[in-house]
Amino acid sequence: MPKHLIRRYLPSSRKLREHQSVRMFGNRLQDSRLWHLNRHPVAGGFGIGVFLAFQPMPFQMLAAAFLAILLRLNLPVSVLAVWISNPLTMAPLLFFNYRIGSWMLGRGDRERGFEPTLHWFWTEFHAIWQPLLLGSIICGAIAAMAAYGFVHLVWRLHLRQRLRLRRLRQRRNAEKEQRTGK
Repeated sequence: MPKHLIRRYLPSSRKLREHQSVRMFGNRLQDSRLWHLNRHPVAGGFGIGVFLAFQPMPFQMLAAAFLAILLRLNLPVSVLAVWISNPLTMAPLLFFNYRIGSWMLGRGDRERGFEPTLHWFWTEFHAIWQPLLLGSIICGAIAAMAAYGFVHLVWRLHLRQRLRLRRLRQRRNAEKEQRTGK
């Protein structure tokens, strides 16, 4: 994956260090591995962020930052990947997770009385928490593995393309030197 493209969309390390929600990590943010743009930290950070995006929990960005710091993976990528689940995608994502969990637990559909309100959610929470949690963990793990593999694949394809272009330029320069007699 082109580093200049990633750098264009990620906040600078200085800007992120100054953000009030990550100041609590203090000097741990000085570790250069958290900001390094190479394949493994970026893929790992993306995987963590995607996994947490599927989890029905508050403060996903904080959890992503904590795990990225703990595992020494790319911090900005992990925090930004959490935004796969945003106010527009959260409800369908959690409903999908619930359906997967219900299917895996062999439970029937409870969607007949479904109402998209907080009142319904809190009154039905005792009945839906197990399938929701199971579906969230399974879907999050599968999506995280796919995201990790996707980053590795795209990065590798990008490197192959760069090497191919470099070899082509070298071949053209060599041919040009032969024609000019140098």
